Amino acid sequence: MFVFAFLFSVSSVTCADVIKLKLANYFPTTHMNSVMLAKYCEELNKKLAGKVEITQYTGGTLLTAPKMAAGVATGIADIGFSHCSYTRGRFPVMEIMELPLGFPSPWIAGHVANDFYDKFKPKEWDAYHPIVFSTSPINVLQTLSKPVKTLEEVKGMKLRGTGRIGDIAKALGAVPMPVEIVDTYEALRRGVVEGNFGPLEQLKGFKIGEVEKYVTASWKIGSVFSFYLVMNKHKWNSLPADVQKIITDYSNNDFLPRWLVEWNAIDIEGGEWFKKQGGQIIPLSDAESAKWVKAADPVIGDFKKDMVAKGYKAAEVDGWISFIKERIEYWKGQEKAKKVPTAYQY
Repeated sequence: MFVFAFLFSVSSVTCADVIKLKLANYFPTTHMNSVMLAKYCEELNKKLAGKVEITQYTGGTLLTAPKMAAGVATGIADIGFSHCSYTRGRFPVMEIMELPLGFPSPWIAGHVANDFYDKFKPKEWDAYHPIVFSTSPINVLQTLSKPVKTLEEVKGMKLRGTGRIGDIAKALGAVPMPVEIVDTYEALRRGVVEGNFGPLEQLKGFKIGEVEKYVTASWKIGSVFSFYLVMNKHKWNSLPADVQKIITDYSNNDFLPRWLVEWNAIDIEGGEWFKKQGGQIIPLSDAESAKWVKAADPVIGDFKKDMVAKGYKAAEVDGWISFIKERIEYWKGQEKAKKVPTAYQY
């Protein structure tokens, strides 16, 4: 009896000592991001050998996309995954990744996002512990029933677009509608919006390619959604140093490289799936693409004005943009050298 009681006591203490962490993610369970983050939790749990147990909550069951940043900051979730467009103004510096700066793939943009954070460490993230950053694939025009072949045909269209991405849709002549992605299918089906300004992967990942019929390959604008995987700062600081090191090393050296390849892969997959559904992808000539790029360019100037109004110097913002463009060129070379498949030929 004594032995049993002793073993029960030891077992109880051991279970109590396990640090349980909740990871909130708004993507559907079957989406690549949910699958990858499930692997993230599983592999980290093994590496942490019983010290920490991370559980993922998908589909917005713990926190929806717009509530992610506040929910992680207040501890509803310990770790959260969302993007900056859902809480415009909360992460104003990192919104730079959403500008039409010529990102050709999410593999490249994701690397640039991490480079940018590592270089400039924006104070807007001080309430969190950033784990890694990534981005969506390149945003392109997707339409319900109207094929768009020229910039002029965009005028007046109601397009789903959030944050700075909505600004780009407006600059192209559209009326931006800040619809959450999980509500986009129904908004399209009911005709509340006439299309979406987003990546090819959403066509399959959120099934909106079942109702949309056309995609205009406007990828040379080169804008992306800026994603973050962050932890509550207090929770991070409470973790033992060895646990912090394991999470940091695994996240940056093992998980992130694989994740960025998968971002490229699902954009390719989304486009192929869309065409099999009977969807049409409309190419743009270099001359027509140049018109779209020129139309979107004022969004960069507006961002600069916003940052200056927040107290940053114009030269500082110019430095951010120059750094991003330099890193785009660097990672272009790396992507080609590593032969990472891409949705678009640049």
